[in-house]
Amino acid sequence: MLNYIEDWLVVIVTVAASLLLILGLNRLWPAQKRRAHNELIGWQLTVLGTTYAVIVGFMLYTVWTNFGVADANASAEANSLVNVYQLAEGLPAAQRKDLRRAANAYADAVVNSEWPAMARNEGSFLATPQKDEMWRILMTVKTASPTESTAEDHAITELSQMSEHRRMRELASGSHLPGVLWYVLLAGGFLTVVSACMFGAENMTLHALQVAFFSLLIALILVAIADIDQPFRGSVHVSDAAFRRAQQAMHQ
Repeated sequence: MLNYIEDWLVVIVTVAASLLLILGLNRLWPAQKRRAHNELIGWQLTVLGTTYAVIVGFMLYTVWTNFGVADANASAEANSLVNVYQLAEGLPAAQRKDLRRAANAYADAVVNSEWPAMARNEGSFLATPQKDEMWRILMTVKTASPTESTAEDHAITELSQMSEHRRMRELASGSHLPGVLWYVLLAGGFLTVVSACMFGAENMTLHALQVAFFSLLIALILVAIADIDQPFRGSVHVSDAAFRRAQQAMHQ
């Protein structure tokens, strides 16, 4: 995905292209000749603009919702990991030490390896051995008291939830809007800007400013959708702060 500098470069190029478009259109079809068709052009722009606004609003809402879900899911995974670490206190000494060591190793692998891998659009499976190790440890616990049995049951529940959140994170790291929807967004934006350029305005400077502002808004929205579309990549992404807090909690 794009970084902030590339985002602004895309926005600037889009606005410049819209100004070049209106300049070229004025040369090929002078504004004086277009004024007779302003009523038809205005109707066309109203229909296109309304339809495009609905599409863009729906897409932005969808990607932002998915981003929020991915963020909450990552926090839930980290919280379950901390719970497993704390519940290890009620296990026999041997399993307690091994489980806490594996939990720390899992958090380290997620922060140091998986998050950078997801940012590069690579598989987030580097902490799988640590997760499997936690399962192996819990499956070998031999409880000798009700307290140990309760701790084991709760630890298994928390580890199950952590594994589920992990699978959801793996799915979210590879999710994105289908290409056909990007075609709709880009084509709709182009057609809407072209329709705005077709007005036969008397004040060409004011018309150019209006088109520039219009294309600027569309470019900013499309860049925002692109950045939020893949929640673990790009300039706007889900932070690993939840796992860093988990590391701090376990080290304490």
